[in-house]
Formats: sequence, structure tokens, C-alpha cells
Amino acid sequence: MLMITSFNNPRVAQAFVDYMQTQGVILTVQHHAQSDIWLADESQAERVRAELARFMENPGDPRYLAASWQSGHTDSGLHYRRFPLMAAVRERTGPLTLAIAALSVLVFVLMGILGDQSVMMWLAWPWDASVQYEAWRYFTHAIMHFSLLHIVFNLFWWWYLGGAVEKRLGSGKLLVITLISALLSGFIQHELTGPWFGGLSGVVYALIGYVWLRGVRDPEPQVALPNGLFIFTVLLMVAEWFGLTGFSVASGAHTAGLVIGLAMALVDSQNVRKRTQ
Repeated sequence: MLMITSFNNPRVAQAFVDYMQTQGVILTVQHHAQSDIWLADESQAERVRAELARFMENPGDPRYLAASWQSGHTDSGLHYRRFPLMAAVRERTGPLTLAIAALSVLVFVLMGILGDQSVMMWLAWPWDASVQYEAWRYFTHAIMHFSLLHIVFNLFWWWYLGGAVEKRLGSGKLLVITLISALLSGFIQHELTGPWFGGLSGVVYALIGYVWLRGVRDPEPQVALPNGLFIFTVLLMVAEWFGLTGFSVASGAHTAGLVIGLAMALVDSQNVRKRTQ
């Protein structure tokens, strides 16, 4: 066997090997510190070197890409990292974000096993004086969800926004936003429809308002939300009030949450501006 050349980039080496295969020449590549190209039939060495010279002039030529599609194999020896999904999730989250998400999933599973009514009797907003001093109920309504779409939607935004707040502003800030928005949005929803409601969306809407306004008002924003997403949220909320969404939602909790988030962001951004003056 005759070694033809070596490449620092293994993908470029494989492209040349694939192209030569379409020309009827079989090369092999050995990946070590570099990628060495070997030719078994030494009688073809002159032809291979001539093709190599043309290849090196423009390795990105479409004909080489086409050759890789035509003759490339999954067993080429190149190894690609899998998308690190869990690493990406952990990178954007903190312990509180993960804990609330895990609790929500656990409660959702229990609701599937025991039934919605059984779990709501433990966690729902107080429905009469006999349970009004069970303080957890003023917050645990937020971790109950009634469909797969409901929990997936809320947990995505919880991870996307809550995780950003926790990573950049701290777990304490996320905890305060969560407790205040769960309590006040729950109170508004209770006044409108009674105690039988649930979901993290009141908190999510608070985070939408909070993150958007902090991004707009802070001199050097640590969190931000595109204007288009905020406008879409407001339009969706208006559609909810007019019954245009086609499904039942906690409109009172959503509106209250958004207003609460905006108010908290206004106060916090004013404090930031005072500190930077």
C-alpha cells in the first residue's frame, strides 16, 4: 500500500476518499493524529495525485459534496457528538427551575393514576373555610395540569424564562416572582371562576412580562424577550377574553400574572437604574 497524503481535517479527507470512489479508485483513510490516505493499487498513484492536486485547489467544490452524498458510508470512521439535550437543559436551568418542573410532572402522573379530583382535593385553592388555613393550597394549584398539551406548554416556557431568570438573576429572584404571581393570579382566578383551576400559566405570564420589561428598561439587560413574542402574548390574552382560542383557559390568572410581572420588573429596573447612576 502507498500513502498518498495526510489531512488535518478528517472530514476533508473523507470527502476526497468519497470522490475518488466515484472515479473508480478505492482509497482508505486511517484516523490518527492526522487522517492518512492510503492507496492499495499503486499503479493508480499518478492519477490519484493529479486528482488530489485539483481537489486541494477547491475542496468545497459542489462535485465533491455530491460525491460524498453518492458514495459516503455511515461506517466511514468519523464520529459525531450527539446533541447534548440534557446538558443544554441543565445549562439553562437552576435547582428551583428543575424542582418545580419535577413536581409538576410528578403531580401530573398522580392525576393520571388517581384522577384529577383526588389530587385537587389535596392541592386546589381553598374552596371553603375548613381548608382556608392550609397555606400550601394558595400556591400548589400552580403545579396541577389537566392535559399533556397543558403541561408541555407551561413547562417549556417555565424552562425557557424561569431558567434564564434563575441563572442570571438568582434563585431568590425566581422564587419571589413564582410565589407572588402564583398567589395573586390564583386569587384573581378564584374570584372569577371558583377554586377548581390549576396550571403554571399564571407564573409563566408573569415571567413573560417580567423578562420582557427588564430587557427593555435595564441599561445592560441580563434577561430579555423579543418584542414580537410579547406582542403575541398580549394578543393571545385578548383572544382568550373574547373566547376566540377555542378552548378553556384561565384568562384571569394569565392577565393577573402578566400585570404582576410587569409591575415587578418596573420596580426592579428602577432599582437597577438608581444603582448605575
